[in-house]
Amino acid sequence: MENSFGKRFITTVGAGILGSALTLGVVANTDILQAKTQNEATAGATENSANTPNVVQTSANSPTSLSDMVEHASKGIVGLSNFKNTGNRFAGSSELSEFGTGSGVIYKIDGGDAYIATNNHVIEGAGKIEVTLHGGEKETAELIGSDALTDLAVLKISSKQVDTALEFGDSDKLRAGDSVVAIGNPLSLDFSGTVTQGIISAPVRSIDVKTTAGNWEMNVIQTDAAINPGNSGGGLLTTDGKVIGINSLKIAENGVEGLGFAIPSNEVVPLLEQITKNGKIERPYIGVSLADLAEVPYMYVQNLPEEVKGGVMVASVDPASAAGKAGLKEQDVITAINGTDISTSMELRKFLYSKLSIGDKATLTVYSGSQKRTVELTLTSK
Repeated sequence: MENSFGKRFITTVGAGILGSALTLGVVANTDILQAKTQNEATAGATENSANTPNVVQTSANSPTSLSDMVEHASKGIVGLSNFKNTGNRFAGSSELSEFGTGSGVIYKIDGGDAYIATNNHVIEGAGKIEVTLHGGEKETAELIGSDALTDLAVLKISSKQVDTALEFGDSDKLRAGDSVVAIGNPLSLDFSGTVTQGIISAPVRSIDVKTTAGNWEMNVIQTDAAINPGNSGGGLLTTDGKVIGINSLKIAENGVEGLGFAIPSNEVVPLLEQITKNGKIERPYIGVSLADLAEVPYMYVQNLPEEVKGGVMVASVDPASAAGKAGLKEQDVITAINGTDISTSMELRKFLYSKLSIGDKATLTVYSGSQKRTVELTLTSK
């Protein structure tokens, strides 16, 4: 399903407790003088000791320092270059040129292979994907699979020059105010390994995004750590070096600062597993592209009954799909699925992908002009 209409333009781009103990003892009278004499003899030393702070030596080389964490984590962050064919195939010429850059996270080393997580929009449409490692070495990556709606992709390279894979943390434990670090390659690989620090502004947000697979409501982490074009696909990390998000989005409006978004690790991990296994995320497929009624010119909806307040219009039908076999036609209007009213294509997708599975039956309420009918179909994979 596809929908070219969007609601908002969005660039896809983690104290010590002071304690005191009072020890009570019974001292015999014969011991009091001795204790007093001992106390007087050591009074000066006790006073000096009490005025001396407990100093613990630290340095930038401390294993718990932020700089150490960044030094280690940066080895697991790579630069990505998307090369596309800019030649004219009709003229017999073919040339790959760098179209854009982004970032990626090495999250697994398995034998001779290293696996990289990144955003789909970073590598989408690439004729070649080049990976630049922390030390400057370059590798051509194999695209294992990708998913436009969740904006995730998995790449594979040789592990010969890779010695660091980063661990995912638990994004469900994040709280507003937790410190985080973003590592990536803003603007271009000239700024590779850029580190920015900030806080979690909100551990859970839902934002509407426009993807090549249609509009989608994405669950994200909001942070004020600077995320710029080129950071996409890089890691959002806790101060102990765990990846708790894949940097993906920022608000692209004049006067807006500190509004960056990352895909939560607890959503990323199972999706990466599916992509690695199947090359894609398998979802139920109806076989239509859709347009929200609110965006359809009046001439196409003037015959709908007054009681129809929302829905989606079928823009095209795959004749071999479940929709095609069930008799859905262009300009049919879908107003409900399994008895649940839907107003937009995003609502239909959300219901379809979260409530139903491949092989399930779905019942659609459909209007063809003023005529209402029910269409039953069995969901398939694409």
